[in-house]
Amino acid sequence: MLEKLEIQHKSKIYPKINFNPKKGVFEIIGRSLPENTTKFYGTVIDWLEDYAKNPNEETVFIFKLDYYNSASARKITDIFMVLAKIKNIKILWYYMKDDEVMQENGEDFGAIINIPIEFREW
Repeated sequence: MLEKLEIQHKSKIYPKINFNPKKGVFEIIGRSLPENTTKFYGTVIDWLEDYAKNPNEETVFIFKLDYYNSASARKITDIFMVLAKIKNIKILWYYMKDDEVMQENGEDFGAIINIPIEFREW
């Protein structure tokens, strides 16, 4: 089994990453504005690719982002492409109340991978 992946920067331009394979719960939380998205998300995507080879019976993936830039959106798309490989996955997309743009962004990601996404206000 993969080791837990936790990334938490002091800078507010990086989201918090908390992937717990033992529990089958994965979270990306906060803002995503890193200058080098390939470097930051490369580790995350590689880890998910390894997880997708031998996932838990159930996996819950939580996106709780209040903002991300266009470079991050491309990497989030890459993450969704990996998630599409995982059977029995539940994706939760949180958006702030009245943030229609973030809700629509989640709907767009869902359309890309054709996996149902559960939307929740926070």
